[in-house]
Amino acid sequence: MKYDLIIVGAGPAGIFTAIELLKLRSEKKILMIEKGQSVEKRHCPKIKTQRCMHCKPYCHITTGFSGAGAFSDGKLSLSYEVGGDLPQLLGEDFVQETINYTDEIYLEFGADKHIEGIADPEAVKEIRKRAIQAGLKLVDCPIRHLGTEKAQQLYLAIEKYLIKSGVEIKFGYECNDLVIKNEKCCGVLATAPDGTQLEYTAEEVVVATGRRGANWLEKICTEHGVEHVPGTVDIGVRVEVRNEIIEKVNEVLYESKLIGYPKPFKNKVRTFCQNPGGFVSQENYDNDLAVVNGHSYKEIKSNNTNLAILVSHNFNVPFNQPIAYAQKVGELTNMLGAGHILVQRFGDILDGKRTWQKELSRSNLKPTLPDAVAGDITAALPYRAMVNIINFIQAMDHVVPGFASTETLLYSPELKFYSNRVKMDENLNTSIAGLHCLGDSSGWTRGLMMASVMGVVMGRKLAEKE
Repeated sequence: MKYDLIIVGAGPAGIFTAIELLKLRSEKKILMIEKGQSVEKRHCPKIKTQRCMHCKPYCHITTGFSGAGAFSDGKLSLSYEVGGDLPQLLGEDFVQETINYTDEIYLEFGADKHIEGIADPEAVKEIRKRAIQAGLKLVDCPIRHLGTEKAQQLYLAIEKYLIKSGVEIKFGYECNDLVIKNEKCCGVLATAPDGTQLEYTAEEVVVATGRRGANWLEKICTEHGVEHVPGTVDIGVRVEVRNEIIEKVNEVLYESKLIGYPKPFKNKVRTFCQNPGGFVSQENYDNDLAVVNGHSYKEIKSNNTNLAILVSHNFNVPFNQPIAYAQKVGELTNMLGAGHILVQRFGDILDGKRTWQKELSRSNLKPTLPDAVAGDITAALPYRAMVNIINFIQAMDHVVPGFASTETLLYSPELKFYSNRVKMDENLNTSIAGLHCLGDSSGWTRGLMMASVMGVVMGRKLAEKE
């Protein structure tokens, strides 16, 4: 079972590595190993049950072909300023050029041609002025919105293209370890759906396991001596407001990317993944960790808009396990919610009280996550993070009047697992020959587009070796 290239993980980074190799007419024999299922077999029962069923052995929203991308809101950020630190490694101009190239590939597979956030520059100026007055920075970023249901259709088309073009994809196979001999990666060890242990060998191995696989990759790096450093971990909440509160920003920008450094701690705090007319959702990670997220469909709309507010934490000495730290925060929050996502009104946080279910039912704002449990998120989130979030929301109120109203909802925990950063050079080589780590699990990217861009670059680098 020998291949030229093994790709671990069928998320955007792995997918676009294979696409670019095919476009360059590579003759490499490619194997893609994916723990989850194909797009057409990924189904979340919550659509019918209205409650998370904690599916085993994994959550279909986070695992499977295209990773969380096929079941997310499907937004492509078209600026190098958004999506992680890849421009630091490869250069801003080059990354922007590659974003433009990658965007064309998405269009080829059916992405919506409309771009959000560029139609009314004068209105953008007004929003930026209010942001400056509030001590926040507005990051201009054109957005191509796929939509949750349209993203699934697009990635299904890509899946069929790869298989038709000769890429072998093994669904339901879990990579357990890397095979490293004489400081060179020469394959992987995997478990088949029936439990059989298998070894696959290859000249090159690409690990692209996404945010869900960040913790696993960190362990692999530690065990095999792959050079890596602790990165930033994001801990925060998912905020939900009525569309009427934020409709101007939705119309002009679609997604408001705001950054601030509120007193007294001056940590970086930012908005992320805004979903106009969207729905708050739940994702499940290993050890039954329930994490909140948000989706936005093209055709189905709610009366609410949700977005994440994330606080960046950095740890160096003596503690250097940021992923484990975030997991503990999530576990404590889940404990208070009896295994469910917690939700609390902003006004109740300021009043120092928990939220009760009857109070949610009286509000203008109805939660779009039906099985979220009303409670007290301040009993679980660290003081530093909570103070940052409160101060940032109050600053946001100057940009979006009413954002800090009593009935604004905060869901917890919102965690981003991409804090392990693998050391790589500009050719995407790690300290182990033949091993390359891409996408969000590598710590270099955040989101669909930048992970896809990293895959394109990897495809080109591998093709140059033929």
